[in-house]
Amino acid sequence: MKLSEKIALQLLSNVDPEIAHNLAIKALKFGVIPSTPGFHAKTLELSVAGLKFNNPLGLAAGFDKNAEAIKPLMKFGFGFIEIGAVTPLAQPGNPKPRLFRLNEDEAIINRFGFNNDGMLAVAKRLSKRPSNGIIGLNLGANKTSADRIGDFANVFKTCCEFVDFATVNVSSPNTENLRKLQSEKALRELLNGVIACQDNLKSRVPVFLKIAPDLKQHELENIVLVAKDTNIDGIIATNTTTQRDNLKSIYQHEKGGLSGVPIFEMSTRVLAQLYSITEGKIPLIGVGGVFTGKQLFQKIQAGASLVQIYSALIYAGFSVTNKILRELDFYLRENGFKNVEEAVGTRAKEWL
Repeated sequence: MKLSEKIALQLLSNVDPEIAHNLAIKALKFGVIPSTPGFHAKTLELSVAGLKFNNPLGLAAGFDKNAEAIKPLMKFGFGFIEIGAVTPLAQPGNPKPRLFRLNEDEAIINRFGFNNDGMLAVAKRLSKRPSNGIIGLNLGANKTSADRIGDFANVFKTCCEFVDFATVNVSSPNTENLRKLQSEKALRELLNGVIACQDNLKSRVPVFLKIAPDLKQHELENIVLVAKDTNIDGIIATNTTTQRDNLKSIYQHEKGGLSGVPIFEMSTRVLAQLYSITEGKIPLIGVGGVFTGKQLFQKIQAGASLVQIYSALIYAGFSVTNKILRELDFYLRENGFKNVEEAVGTRAKEWL
């Protein structure tokens, strides 16, 4: 990490977390944060859902909610970037404060509640995105909507021509009753509604499903059944958790979703369960607590083809992406794998 990045992180750590996040977005937009050439190696290239990735490391949804900083973010070596969540209508989200740093735990708690500029504003920005790189869109529903299932399809129809994949997000704990859409009946209706929108597209846009880490085995089995029946292209495991085990920070009891280091084992275990249930036949995207290349490698061996990060940027800065990718390349070679795809799921059983 460069000295300038260390100083910037230290300064931001003394600022309200949400203000710090907004400052980071502005700094990216105006080129204040210098980028470094992304690390690239043949071992890291792979294809998932018909898309070709330079590497498996992506930026999770939630950082660039409104597609304001796609171009500068792409310069940090990410294999893909997911923006959003985006809802049909702009909404302010939940009351502030709603973002908390748990420094002692290297974790974050947020209860944003899908604050965003709405699908029309985001679609306009996405229409001007760079042609290179893989960009995904996290679909959400408005808090006060009478038809949340319809909301997901509306956002997809409005924005899908500008993105490379879309994620159905039914796992945020910060919108009341949203997680009820993970039930078999509701989920089937929701996914069928989104996928039906593909009929009028010139080219098909892969659809992923993002699930919670707090699901039981039978719930995961039901989700996989629906995933197979609806022919979705992948499952993202996992979103944030509502559990609060073994935390040290004074903010540990704040309501919202917990992310960062404490969620690594829980989310990786769900990943391995999904890999076992699907028999490796549905691509999985791992999320939760990845700060190092070794942890990224562990997610891949647990069943992930792709992996996303977010909290690591807050504690280690943007230079962490290159560090993680270099370490992953080392672990792949050290363990005799020629590429990422050879390593996927090779140690999933150890997490069960």
